[in-house]
Amino acid sequence: MPIIFKRILVLLRAHVDEASWQLLSAVTACHLALVWVLLYYAGEQTLIEPSTFIYYYIVTTSTVGYGDFSATTELGRWIVALVQIPFGLALFGILLGKAGQFMTFWIRRAMTGDKDFYHLRNHIIIFGWHPIRTKKMIDYILADVKRQDRRIVLAVVDDIEHPLLSYSQVDFAKLSSFTDDEELARIGTSNADKIIIDGQDDDQTFTTALKLSPMIQGSAHISAHFVDESKVSLLRAHCQNVECSSSKSAEILVRAMQDPGSSRVQEELLSTLHGDTQFSLQLPVGLKTCQFGALFHYFKEKHDAILLGVAHDLSAQNMELNPPLDYLVNAGDILHYIATERVLPDEVAWQRLS
Repeated sequence: MPIIFKRILVLLRAHVDEASWQLLSAVTACHLALVWVLLYYAGEQTLIEPSTFIYYYIVTTSTVGYGDFSATTELGRWIVALVQIPFGLALFGILLGKAGQFMTFWIRRAMTGDKDFYHLRNHIIIFGWHPIRTKKMIDYILADVKRQDRRIVLAVVDDIEHPLLSYSQVDFAKLSSFTDDEELARIGTSNADKIIIDGQDDDQTFTTALKLSPMIQGSAHISAHFVDESKVSLLRAHCQNVECSSSKSAEILVRAMQDPGSSRVQEELLSTLHGDTQFSLQLPVGLKTCQFGALFHYFKEKHDAILLGVAHDLSAQNMELNPPLDYLVNAGDILHYIATERVLPDEVAWQRLS
């Protein structure tokens, strides 16, 4: 008997693994129709009403059995006992097993990074994983309460499972390479709006930036971090839409020595977790030329924000830092400012400034 029981279990497992949702749905529909026809010929007038029958079929087949509806004729009871319950219960068990298997499959894919993200639009992609630094970056992104609500995709080539499962806004993708076209398409690279490249070394960051620069949409922006500045100038010369950053520890140490407290100023400006932070805002298309002084006084008066300078593109290669008050600012220019929270474009009375 134990051997027979084990064989039956193996057979059932094989059917659960191989049966498609289409097949199971068809078999369930056929069983439901067969039971209805048999109950009709048995004279079960109450049970064959469409709304009543669906409710009765589900409750009885799942063995919940509230007892509010049941077969009243002798033939009807035999149909329920020999056709509806045995076969229906088997179908119900297989459907539950299939549903559990399906859920386990999708949860496992999310953990292992095998899911596809072709459907995402205007999302953020972070290439590279560093246990402390990457988590801090995501914390800073999410701390900006006025940011546009975007999904974040963490893309890695490391042999790890999802390291940030507690972050509901973060999806995980494990790639074979940061430069493979199919893998980049899987995470929706061409539809991303913001990209951060923080590779395991400068070579990986450099090659990834070169690959992504011509792929992204025109309004998108790439930020790449380097340890050594030797590749920064080369990348800037070839990829105008990539903003490069590198470690400034030497500069910060000297500034902190010469002007005590400078390092704390740097921390406050970079962190969205507390205090005033540095933000940027692009002037809308159609705005007439206006003076920096008018913008400066308006932002301070209405938003308690201090303008730092004006950039003419996303990479801010030719930024005018602390320009004179009569400096002319045009539509499309980007204002960089300090404030306690981000100022959204629709919060600015542009008509007063143009």
